[in-house]
Amino acid sequence: MHVDLVADLGEGFGAYRMGDDATLLDVVSSANVACGFHAGDPRLMEETVAACAARGIGVGAHPGFPDLVGFGRRAMDLTAREVRTDVLYQLGALGAFTTACGTRMRHVTPHGRLGNLAMSERPYAEAVVGAVAAYDPSLIMVTQDGVLAETARKAGLPVAILMLADRGYRDDGTLVPRREPGAVITDPGAVAARVVRAVTGGVVRTIGGRELPIACDTVLVHGDTPGAVGLARGIRDALREAGVDIAPLVGAP
Repeated sequence: MHVDLVADLGEGFGAYRMGDDATLLDVVSSANVACGFHAGDPRLMEETVAACAARGIGVGAHPGFPDLVGFGRRAMDLTAREVRTDVLYQLGALGAFTTACGTRMRHVTPHGRLGNLAMSERPYAEAVVGAVAAYDPSLIMVTQDGVLAETARKAGLPVAILMLADRGYRDDGTLVPRREPGAVITDPGAVAARVVRAVTGGVVRTIGGRELPIACDTVLVHGDTPGAVGLARGIRDALREAGVDIAPLVGAP
């Protein structure tokens, strides 16, 4: 049994940095790299991709809404064409750096509010899938189960289902909104235990106490979660102890 362990990286801007990317890169097997809209800039994108290439870390695009102030976590009233072309623009930007650094893009996972909307609303899902299919249909769409995964499969894209290690789940499988209690889980032992259970047993306990069936091809730790490095290390060690190998996504699971 194996699973991918991924973190959102490159989420600074200019002189500002968020999270300990350098240390996380020594723990994870893949990286979702911010593409300049919700975070990231050309220098940071190059630095992050180069660091991934040097370590053999799988590089994925992390496109978001054009919302630096809100970190891509606010709703925006965009047309389907705007969403599609914004995602395509971000894929092209990251693709320039993967080419320059001698590596390749393996996957795409939409960030924040864009990802949440694409998971549940078809116009957003179709816009994201349209951009990825036009750019490179071999890229793996990484998302939770939902409309985006369904739309990607219908378009012939490979899909990997994402489990969010440090986020609370509602009974319907959606995430607890960040403004509500229980949205972010920061206890290393609790996070490691729930990840092992999700990977080996296919279930996660919701905030309402339900045992929710869950697929798990890749496990995400948010780089901006307090103690993210400790969470990632705890997950890695617990998975290895449970006999689970950690490796980047290489194709359709």
